[in-house]
Amino acid sequence: TVYSGSEDFTIRAWSAEDGTLLRTLQGHNYIVYCLAIGVDGTLFSGSNDYTVRLWCGVTGALRYILPVDSKVCALAVGPNGKLYAGLLPDLAKDGVIVVW
Repeated sequence: TVYSGSEDFTIRAWSAEDGTLLRTLQGHNYIVYCLAIGVDGTLFSGSNDYTVRLWCGVTGALRYILPVDSKVCALAVGPNGKLYAGLLPDLAKDGVIVVW
C-alpha cells in the first residue's frame, strides 16, 4: 500500500500493484503534510491542525489522536519503533523535534 496526504485534509491509500484507490481516511482539520509507517504497520499522519493521528494500516480505522502544541511538518519512525515528529511553532524560524 502507498499512502498520500492531501490538501483536502484526507489521506488516500493506493494499491502498490495497480494504483487503484483502496480507501480514503478522513479526520484531519487541515492539510496533511507528512506520513510515516510504523514497524507494526501503523500509519502516522501529521498536519497543521496540531495533531498526529495514528491509523490502522490494514483497515484505515483511526486509533488515536495525539494533540501537540505546534504544526507538524515532518514524521519518521526509527528502527526501535519510536516516533519522531518535527514541529514548527507559530512565528518560529527554528523547529522542534519531539520523540514518543
